[in-house]
Amino acid sequence: MDHVVYVDAKESELEKLINGTKTAILRGATGRKIPYGRLNPGDCLYFIRNNSEGLVHARADVKAVMNSEALTPKMSVKFVEENQEKLQFTPNQMRRWAGKRYLVLIDIGAVEKVEPFPIDKSSYGNMDDWLPVGNIETVKVTAV
Repeated sequence: MDHVVYVDAKESELEKLINGTKTAILRGATGRKIPYGRLNPGDCLYFIRNNSEGLVHARADVKAVMNSEALTPKMSVKFVEENQEKLQFTPNQMRRWAGKRYLVLIDIGAVEKVEPFPIDKSSYGNMDDWLPVGNIETVKVTAV
């Protein structure tokens, strides 16, 4: 399954993924929201910056996924801190993700740059930072 993943433009998250200093992605929420339970090793992630540019720039395969049980804020912070080496979070990102009740830690393989391409988000009315698209070709916008 293919997924479009929005990454933090202000914190240069895409660049960290491409240069290999960041080898994992984290998502979290108060409840079990996407990608919780919907991601598997072998799935493909397509990365797009969250800056309105609207272009996919890179891809990577999922190596491993860990969906947490319900965590206390203290357990959540500890979990994020224990995985900081592969997450490479800035203080702002630590504040955003640490303390969430449910966390999804995604270990990724080597990130490959792709020829940038736009996607059609019209089928995703409730925009989020994670879009499970099934097959990237179904949302890829090609020039006419």
